[in-house]
Amino acid sequence: MQIYAIFAITVAISLICSYICPTMLKTINILNKRARFDYEILETFTAGIVLAGTEIKSIRLGKANITESFCEFSGTELFAINTYIEEYAFGNQFNHKARSERKLLLNKRELKGLLRSVQAKGLTIVPLKLFTNEKGMAKLEIGLCKGKKTYDKRESLKEQDTKRELDRIKKAF
Repeated sequence: MQIYAIFAITVAISLICSYICPTMLKTINILNKRARFDYEILETFTAGIVLAGTEIKSIRLGKANITESFCEFSGTELFAINTYIEEYAFGNQFNHKARSERKLLLNKRELKGLLRSVQAKGLTIVPLKLFTNEKGMAKLEIGLCKGKKTYDKRESLKEQDTKRELDRIKKAF
């Protein structure tokens, strides 16, 4: 009898909390689908992000966009530019700016290698995915990319179409 009472109380508390608190998502995966279409990804890295104030709360709510963003070096530091993180709805006057430069955290060895490849080979660094790890910290997956030509884009579209058609045929049988 006591077990059922405890179970009912925990269910009631969870319902109340879900009604009162804004829904924070457990796993965050904000993808940059445009980058995979426009660029050929040569190498990927996972970088931490320096966030200020209420930015992590907005990310946990899924209110971020990385489709128009890119990464750029300032001295020996790497920054994510044009990354959009919506202002936190429950914030006060100390709320963050929606579009600002955000410093990326990588090892010195990785930063030097990226800087050399960007300067020498003319490659670009593009954010691919914004996610939270198991500890709840925001991470940004960046890719060292080479721009695709228009005929490469057409080939990738053809491959997607043929794959979709094959999946439909397999599903029919």
